[in-house]
Amino acid sequence: MGRLSQLFAPETVAVVGATDREGAVGRAILENLRDDFAGEVVPVNPNREAVLGMTCYPDVASAPSVDLGVVVVPPPIVVDSVRELGEAGVRNVVVITAGFGETGSEGAARERDLRSVADEFDLNLVGPNSLGVMNTAVDMNATFGPENALEGSVSFMSQSGAFITAVLDWANDQGIGFRDVVSLGNKTVLDETDFVREWGDSEETDVIIGYLEGIDDGRDFIDTASEVTDETPIVLVKSGRTEAGASAASSHTGAIAGSERAYETGLEQAGVLRAASVQELFDYARALSGLPVPETDGVAVVTNAGGPGVLTTDAIGDSGLDMASFTDETIDALAEAMPEEANVYNPIDAIGDADVERFDEALDIALSDPNVGAAVVVSAPTAVLDYADLAEVVIERTAEYGKPVVTSMMGGARSRAAEETLRESGIPNYFDPARAVSGLDALSTYRDISERSVGEPATFDVDRERAREILERARDRDDNRLGVESMDLLEAYGIPTPHGEIVDDPGDAREIAAEIDGDVVMKIVSPDISHKSDIGGVAVGVADADVPDTFEDLVARARNYQPDARILGVQVQEMLDLEASTETIVGMNRDPQFGPLLLFGLGGIFVEILEDTSVRVAPIGEQEAREMVDEIQAAPLLRGARGRQPADVDGVVETVQRLSQLVTDFPAILELDINPLVAGPEGVQAIDLRLTVDTEALE
Repeated sequence: MGRLSQLFAPETVAVVGATDREGAVGRAILENLRDDFAGEVVPVNPNREAVLGMTCYPDVASAPSVDLGVVVVPPPIVVDSVRELGEAGVRNVVVITAGFGETGSEGAARERDLRSVADEFDLNLVGPNSLGVMNTAVDMNATFGPENALEGSVSFMSQSGAFITAVLDWANDQGIGFRDVVSLGNKTVLDETDFVREWGDSEETDVIIGYLEGIDDGRDFIDTASEVTDETPIVLVKSGRTEAGASAASSHTGAIAGSERAYETGLEQAGVLRAASVQELFDYARALSGLPVPETDGVAVVTNAGGPGVLTTDAIGDSGLDMASFTDETIDALAEAMPEEANVYNPIDAIGDADVERFDEALDIALSDPNVGAAVVVSAPTAVLDYADLAEVVIERTAEYGKPVVTSMMGGARSRAAEETLRESGIPNYFDPARAVSGLDALSTYRDISERSVGEPATFDVDRERAREILERARDRDDNRLGVESMDLLEAYGIPTPHGEIVDDPGDAREIAAEIDGDVVMKIVSPDISHKSDIGGVAVGVADADVPDTFEDLVARARNYQPDARILGVQVQEMLDLEASTETIVGMNRDPQFGPLLLFGLGGIFVEILEDTSVRVAPIGEQEAREMVDEIQAAPLLRGARGRQPADVDGVVETVQRLSQLVTDFPAILELDINPLVAGPEGVQAIDLRLTVDTEALE
């Protein structure tokens, strides 16, 4: 039993603000509870002695013991009503009333007061601005929606109350049931992570689904969901797919890793299956709630119609699944069992006159093949095929082989009875074969999620105090930005940098160059000039004798380009062999919801052109860092494609982890780019650095 068990399965529910006035929300909630709830309903209203034939109490203190309080009073008295519930010992509260943070400053202040009262009494509070909650096990509909949910094993949360009413109306028509339903509202106290945690501990919830517009604490959500998805799949529709958040970013990383990509990455790390539409949300949920996961990705297709069979094959090709390659024994068995005109290779076309017996034989033979992990039965209605009998065959073979089978019994009224029979056994039927494949694909994806293991982040021996001293320099900058003059920050965290220094005098530049073997690289150092190479602010292969003149040239070009730019000096740096190396980028952008968003990819001048990057939410361990390196399209360059010497990939992986530790240790770092991080056969070197620091967050 979880912390929120009484929220969803109370014995007594009080409706604070109950009324019999026609059209009132308080009446709608009371009627929904009165009509179906297995427990006791307690109306509370000081202006009524009875409501809808039930005794009405002036306050909660005078009412019988209450497990759940549903508050539907005017906004100005909500906080006082919730306080009375807390004083009466009620720990579970749903605030239906709107007029809080969503309405402006006055509502926001009211919401802060509400949170304070909830904290004082340790309340499990849903809302405000919530449609309410449902639980089908006790027939509780504590909402003002027009529909009760059917009983099932899917628990559903939504940030939109209107979305819930629309979904329930559709789900009831489709015969889809639920366990718990909650309208999150403003999420003043309880949010999506609380319900994921609760339902993850519930044996009665097989699948968690939801509609979210945002996630309040991305890191907490990732940590919680990662644990839950070991046993319980989570499928979400996340609205607000936008890159608008990236437009305000000043770093390469911030520009590439916008708000939508942060959600995409965070949800993937959490093990959440993300649906693109409501239809896909329920296609996934129907498969995940009733079918076993496939052991392999090979899918067999059994059909009596060539066209739909080809559509199914195309859908499998577009998914993460494979068309199963039948063994010779399977092909021989099918050839013996099927008519001569039938296709015995995958997809199995049992041809148009196939009856139930022929479908049964084909499905039986296909499921017995060790290369088949799942099957799709696609059927068009004919005079010789009884869908009800076909449904029974599918149920029997699914139970016999323990492999997931989905159906696409195409048609209208003819398929409805069979669809209901299949649903009772947990087998979904889809009109569109592509949707059937989508359901199987979700099962396969969830199998991989539940089997994955992610190691703990490594902790390196670093000089945190030195790093803090360097970050403190940002206090002296108008825009809180630091650049290559702060390369010591990377050295403090064990990230290699080439030998070199920043100087403000041509003579000093020559002295530094003399200490470095061979020619050097020289770069203008200015926090106001981001793209140094674009203005001629970088000189490569400078001989010692040419260093003083090059110093003067670089400063002059910077002055001509931007007269008011702050010139801190010129960096004189060891020149690396870039011919045998690959320029990469390692960076971080701090997302408002998920925190430090790490980025790795092809770097140098190509970073914003090709955008060949991978992203993770920090902190991460070695496995995730290595996956980041492997995911980019340029990964073969690092591993020695076309005769190149392999780069030190382990050094890259370690650098990503060290950066993960740095940005986790210092939440004050808002953005950071190491570009390029040169990866060669002999190791990695960070060549350039830019970062932005929130000095008020420095501890």
